[in-house]
Amino acid sequence: MKKLMILFTALLFLNSVGCAQRLEEPKSDTLSWYINLEEAVKVAKEENKNILVNFTGSDWCVWCMRLTDEVFSKDEFGKYANENLVLVKLDFPRKKQLPQNEQEYNNGLAQKFGIRGFPTILLMDSDGNVVRQTGYQQGGAENYIKHIEESYIKS
Repeated sequence: MKKLMILFTALLFLNSVGCAQRLEEPKSDTLSWYINLEEAVKVAKEENKNILVNFTGSDWCVWCMRLTDEVFSKDEFGKYANENLVLVKLDFPRKKQLPQNEQEYNNGLAQKFGIRGFPTILLMDSDGNVVRQTGYQQGGAENYIKHIEESYIKS
């Protein structure tokens, strides 16, 4: 187990080297994000919605910040998400300190799902089954919504 954690930490570090450039402060999104996947699955079942899980390095990863700026902060995506998705954000920040239990929880899910880089987006059905693993996509909110929709159609 210790070797796995060391390997996981090393992989995250090596991947982050390419994302460590700083463009600007990301625009914040106004979406409601869960930080607990199990709670999100319960809500998704109740509301008959799909789940989008965002593994992010919110305060350091350029591609994560672009995804927030170009997609998650847009009204078009917000409207789509509110109607169709339950959102989960599992953050791996460098500048702010998460509570220890949240860090451990996020690390455990990253290990469970084999997350190797940021951003990684898991699209899940309402039962919490992974439909597709994806990440940043060019083209803004409209293209990202189309990408999500195609993922569920193909499943």
